[in-house]
Parts: sequence; C-alpha cells; structure tokens
Amino acid sequence: MGSFDHLLALLGEIPDPRRAQGKLYKLPYLLLFSILAVVTGSTSYRGIRTFLDVHRRRLNAAFGLSWKKAPAHTAIRYTLQGLDPAAVEAVFRRHAAGLNAARGGPQQRRIALDGKTLRHSFDNFKDRKAAQVLSAFAVDAALVLAHVEIDDKSNEIPAAQKLLGELDIAGHIVTLDALHCQKNI
Repeated sequence: MGSFDHLLALLGEIPDPRRAQGKLYKLPYLLLFSILAVVTGSTSYRGIRTFLDVHRRRLNAAFGLSWKKAPAHTAIRYTLQGLDPAAVEAVFRRHAAGLNAARGGPQQRRIALDGKTLRHSFDNFKDRKAAQVLSAFAVDAALVLAHVEIDDKSNEIPAAQKLLGELDIAGHIVTLDALHCQKNI
C-alpha cells in the first residue's frame, strides 16, 4: 500500500529482537499492524491479535502478504517488549518530522510543549508514581513531533530544556506553560 511505504521503510530500521528462527512475521508489518490495532481501540496484546485475526485477509491483500494466521499474543508481546525504546522513538520522530516538512505552508510554525500524566501508570504496590511525559506538538499540522519522559524526582523544566535541544525549532514560535517562566530557560 503506497501510503504506508515511507513508514514501513522507517519501521524496518528498528532492530529486530527476535532470533532468526522466530522471524515468521516481518517486523515492519507487525509493528504497523499493531499501531493500526491500537489506533482502532485495541488496549492489549490479545486485542492486537484479535484485530489481526479479523482483518488478516484484507491486510494480506493490501500489503501483498501471505500470513496464514495471526501471530500469537505472546509472540506479539515478546516482540514489542523486546524493542529498543530509543530506536522506536527515533523512527517516530523522523516520521513526524517528514510529515511536518511535507505539509508545506508557512516557514514559521507554532510548536506547543505540554506535560501530561499518563493515566493508570502508577503502581501503589511498588511505590511508583504515575509516569509523566512532555510532548512537542506542531499546532499547524496537528502532529506530535516528539516526547520525553519526565524523571520521577523532577519536573517539566529540565525535560523541556532537553526536548528543545533535540528539536530543530529555530525560527518557530514555541509556547509553554506558565511553569516555564524561569530566567534560565
């Protein structure tokens, strides 16, 4: 399917954590289909497998594949948990930058940085606070450009400085919360 070619090529750059014998399903397609499953409402590995079961024939036809059955939910879990998070983040940042650049339009873009607490990410049993992330959002393109996790013993300020350093934002308008009204930023 032509509209997914660029994303599939980028997903192919992510190192595959599986052994050579365990590569029955190509990683870029497994990742793309997992993304599609999550976007359509799947919230578990079993949900991803159900999505693949229901749509396998259409996905085979659309992408020229010959999957005879969907991978087991344990195989999906093993594969997704074995991925290098930094490599996945780098691929998604490159994809978002490509989408943002292809959009064209004004040279000066608006980028909003905002932190959010991830729902249900706390663990009282292990004394773990809820996870927080800071996202950079291209307002004009309605696209998340990147995100970083905020350390447990910190706040958004150091995370924003790190994220601003990683993004190419020269000449763009950047908005942040009032929390960031600091002299050293």
